[in-house]
Amino acid sequence: MAGRINDEDVKAVRDAVPIDAVVSEYLQLRSAGGGNLKGLCPFHDEKSPSFHVSPSKGFYHCFGCQEGGDTLDFVRKVDHLSFSEAVERLAAQAGITLRYEEGGYGRASQQGERTRLVEAHRAAAAYYAEQLDSPEAEIGRRFLDERGFDKAAAEHFGVGYSPAGWDHLTRFLRGRGFTDKELILSGISQDGRRGPIDRFRGRLMWPIRDITGEVVGFGARKLREDDNGPKYLNTPETPLYKKSHVLYGIDLAKRDIAKEGRAVVVEGYTDVMACHLAGVTTAIATSGTAFGEGHIKILRRLLMDNSRSEVVFTFDGDAAGQKAALRAFEDDQKFAARTSIAISPGGMDPCELRLAKGDVAVRELVEGRSRLFEFALRSVVDEHDLDSAEGRSAALEAAAPIVARIKDGSLQHEYAVRLAGLLGILDTQFVVRRVGQLARWKRDGGQSGRRPAPAAPAPQGRQTAPSGVRTTAGPPLHLRSPAHLVERELLKLALQYPHLVSPVFDAYGADEFTAPPYAQVRETVQVAGGAAAADGEYVARVREAAPDDSVRRLVTELTVEPLRNPGGGDPDEAYAGEQLVAVRLAAVRARTAELEGSARRLDAQGAHEKSAGVWQELWVLQQYATALRERGAAAL
Repeated sequence: MAGRINDEDVKAVRDAVPIDAVVSEYLQLRSAGGGNLKGLCPFHDEKSPSFHVSPSKGFYHCFGCQEGGDTLDFVRKVDHLSFSEAVERLAAQAGITLRYEEGGYGRASQQGERTRLVEAHRAAAAYYAEQLDSPEAEIGRRFLDERGFDKAAAEHFGVGYSPAGWDHLTRFLRGRGFTDKELILSGISQDGRRGPIDRFRGRLMWPIRDITGEVVGFGARKLREDDNGPKYLNTPETPLYKKSHVLYGIDLAKRDIAKEGRAVVVEGYTDVMACHLAGVTTAIATSGTAFGEGHIKILRRLLMDNSRSEVVFTFDGDAAGQKAALRAFEDDQKFAARTSIAISPGGMDPCELRLAKGDVAVRELVEGRSRLFEFALRSVVDEHDLDSAEGRSAALEAAAPIVARIKDGSLQHEYAVRLAGLLGILDTQFVVRRVGQLARWKRDGGQSGRRPAPAAPAPQGRQTAPSGVRTTAGPPLHLRSPAHLVERELLKLALQYPHLVSPVFDAYGADEFTAPPYAQVRETVQVAGGAAAADGEYVARVREAAPDDSVRRLVTELTVEPLRNPGGGDPDEAYAGEQLVAVRLAAVRARTAELEGSARRLDAQGAHEKSAGVWQELWVLQQYATALRERGAAAL
């Protein structure tokens, strides 16, 4: 059993290591006035700093959760250490040799379990780094060289090599006084048939350090084809290594993260190396797991969780990378910091990008980031056909819940407006109302079960019958609709007085008639030769060309129904011209709305070159509409 540490040595350790130096290894501190410092408490979640440190007195206290104490208390609490382990850790930092009551100085057998595991990892990391220069490790050196990493880069990140034999490291650590139990508990070794064997063999090794810089695990990359293991193999869960609570590179990046107020999350060890060497020294990565709650807590403490800070996620541009980005979006609102995403071009990760295009390209990748909310919206919206009303409606119903999750009301409204632009829906307020409706439903806990149904939107453009499609029983004709009235009147003219509307009528498309039955009559007239070919058998030919009895009955109805000519008697060219202009104007308005929606959608997506052509077409249509209103039938 470990002896008791000498009281004088404990006091010496307390006095030797300033509390602010220790605490700042875990979180960002800023002035709180009166010589005190403050930051986000590492022991409970909070949005504003209530964790205070007094360097002059050597104590800390959180006014939120009431945790407090001295330097040793902080280390014990934050790293879940025993008292002796906390003393031993700080003593090692201060270079103090400890005395134990039973006598002797810092005997290995008397050290705490965690301290022993840390020392085993430190020794293993040094061993692996030394082995990288061995002849056997030439394959590992070649791997690094092919990815643009020289010897200095390997040394900076502590990259090493694990020999391919069964127990090289195990025997080395035994010789350093570590027991088989300690080696297996650390995850460095594993049980074999005849005792412990090396867990990592014939692989390139990355030491994974905690925020204080202590090695707590390893990431190992396969190098040979005959290695049947996974591409990357990580240390298993141990008393030291919790993969959901470690970030590779955090020890190197923490100061710049706190200084710049920005963290860059990449996907792999080589990506972290590439970013740091390219000048993006705030890059970090998870180790064998997805970015999650534990990682968020680490970054929040460094970023002080304010709206000026930022977390940038970088992912490959392929489907898997986008899926990972959307998973990251799920945690977005656990940050007060802004969250952004940088998608590397051509599916290249930062390591590949640096190799192909240099350090500048890596920095530009991060600088060219976009907001994660916007990326999530676009990813959902892009799955739908936005050229159809049905597609826009489906996209809205898929994307609106994402915006509704935004807790900040002003930000929610801004993104609702942006969503309207992405969809090309001109009725912005309809989108805003839909998002608000879903947000209220979510705040109420979705107690009604189903999501609330959307209200009917303001009409946008017109619904048209696709050319050549037969619908024997279309929607009912709303004869009080001005659009339907004028379309009906024009068709009556085309059947009863074809000479008044031809040849202009024959140039009208079926899609200029908003009611599918009327569109079918227009098609039937065309099949029969058009109004310009009218003769004594004209109506008979039109009836015969009808695709079914319902259209045939409508043709007959329109042929005998009186015109709405307000002057009475036979219509003249002026009256016919009014109907032609009215139908064409309605079609132009519908097309204008579609183009404006498309242009806004392209602008919202940043496709300004494409949108320029659409805006030009829109301008031409608007000029045509003006001419129709001013000159009437003469402009047709």
